[in-house]
Amino acid sequence: MSISRKALVTGASRGIGAATALKMAQRGYDVALNFRNKAPRAEQVAAQIAALGHSALMAQADITNPADVSAMMTLIAREFGHLDALILNASGGLEANKADDYAMTLNLTAQMSVTKAAAELLQPGGRIVFVTSHWAHFYGSKSVMPVYEPVAKSKRAGEEALREYSIQLANKGITLVVVSGDAIEGTITPRLLERKSRSHFQPRRLPTIDEFAEAIADATVDTKLVNGQTIFVGSTETEP
Repeated sequence: MSISRKALVTGASRGIGAATALKMAQRGYDVALNFRNKAPRAEQVAAQIAALGHSALMAQADITNPADVSAMMTLIAREFGHLDALILNASGGLEANKADDYAMTLNLTAQMSVTKAAAELLQPGGRIVFVTSHWAHFYGSKSVMPVYEPVAKSKRAGEEALREYSIQLANKGITLVVVSGDAIEGTITPRLLERKSRSHFQPRRLPTIDEFAEAIADATVDTKLVNGQTIFVGSTETEP
């Protein structure tokens, strides 16, 4: 009897995170579903994973809270024993009524906190996937809407910190892959940006949630990808 591989997906209660969690279950993984406060939605995702014949672990945690992160990893260690993959999907920075440094706290500090804690559970051959946007990945070299700049700047800082840390992880046989996407059709970010900037994206076909989740899951399991490799989803030529 084969033993299922184990993955942790952050921000897995809805949208890209939920779709990615299901894609991972389809690829034979048991999945720890991290969510902050959307338990009913996470339970729906867990039920779908169970229907695929795999285990889903409800892993509620605010990843900006170190105590929550520690408790989540303790739970995963107890229930799963180890991890084979960490998918860093949770991000933000456009939310209302947050501190000025919230984007950096979530997109840099929390990403590193989760990664360093998960590294203790990741097996040799494990894979970390950092999910980002083209605006963030190319921050500093391509233009970005002013309203999105705090997110782009902080996610770029998170990516750079993870790349630096991945050099240490590579010595343990753990690799980092970055998946960068154009604006994703059906997500809140394009709508928020259009509303706040009072402009429209240049006409182009945007990747769907399903397509982006497929690319993330593929990047997680593709053993041919090397440490630090970047996978691009959607156009990288058209400015926002």
